[in-house]
Amino acid sequence: SFYTEQQSLDVKEGLARRVQEGWFVGKAPYGYRNVRKDGRCVTETDPAAAAVVRRIFRLYAYEPLTVDALRDRLHAENIEYRPEAPRFTRSKLHHILLDRSYLGEVPFKGNWYPGNHEPLVERATWDRVQALIGGHVYHSHEMTFAGGFMTCAHCGKVVTGEQVTKKTKSGERRYVYYRCSRYTADGHPRVRLPEKELDRQLMAVFDSIRIQDDSVREWFRTVLASQSRDEQAETRAKRAELQRQASLLTEQQDRLLNLRLGDEIEQDTFAAKHTELRERLASIKLQLDVLDRSHDETAELASKVFELSQTLKEQWVDADYASKRRILEIVCLNCRLDGTNLVATMRKPFDVLVEGLDLSKSRGERI
Repeated sequence: SFYTEQQSLDVKEGLARRVQEGWFVGKAPYGYRNVRKDGRCVTETDPAAAAVVRRIFRLYAYEPLTVDALRDRLHAENIEYRPEAPRFTRSKLHHILLDRSYLGEVPFKGNWYPGNHEPLVERATWDRVQALIGGHVYHSHEMTFAGGFMTCAHCGKVVTGEQVTKKTKSGERRYVYYRCSRYTADGHPRVRLPEKELDRQLMAVFDSIRIQDDSVREWFRTVLASQSRDEQAETRAKRAELQRQASLLTEQQDRLLNLRLGDEIEQDTFAAKHTELRERLASIKLQLDVLDRSHDETAELASKVFELSQTLKEQWVDADYASKRRILEIVCLNCRLDGTNLVATMRKPFDVLVEGLDLSKSRGERI
């Protein structure tokens, strides 16, 4: 009806006005709180939580910590998230480290706008964190098999997820279903699969990865160690090149200073060139930090990957969304939904375990 449409327009305009005025349209993010002032809902800093947010950014930006190590560090320091959920999860830390609200911005319809709230993080720290976390960004949705991870075997299009809330006697319950993005197209199979069924099929795959033979387990460890060494060699080569560039820039800085001390160049020229060299050197040092952090993540992952392969089923049952996505990224190259069947293409060396080991062919260093 016209009245309903007008109400909807009024609500949308009201939300847009709040954003224009610099206020969040919903619940304030962690570190802030919504309060009533002069009959209006505004945002103010939550001192205790804000201190935790600043601590999280400082630790990740300036100490050699992976996200997992950051989570453990916060726990060791007895820093709590909320009373009802005291421990920070990996997914929550990723969300905080990527949230532009802490720069003083507010989100609306996929874009960010200047906010009225106090920024909790300096721009330099924010930029450093984004560079360090760059290759390890998680999607904001919390549907394990969505986000482009799975495709439809019938048409090749992306499989998407949808949340359905149903009322039960014990209250509202949330269910997640997956279907092809062309689900409604003429002639397309009308398959809509619950997440629990995909979980069940994936855990059956994980069961097939379990190794019982001690000699096979030792061989598998050797293969993983070899792959880790190859990655480390590549990292060392990149680091050596960046260090070479850093040394050249340092030499240029020294020569520039000598020219200025000898009055061979003007102060303005010196200042401009010195600033340029300093910024280039800072950029290279940041790239070195990113490389070291990435190496730490890879080394940490390599040390855990074999144990993971033997306990995947148990870990999957208790894992949160981010942990499940991480497990999928480690173990699966991609997945297809073929009718009601999940078809997983495994990464090396997990593919060998799923297909079955032929030790006469597989005992070498390579798979």
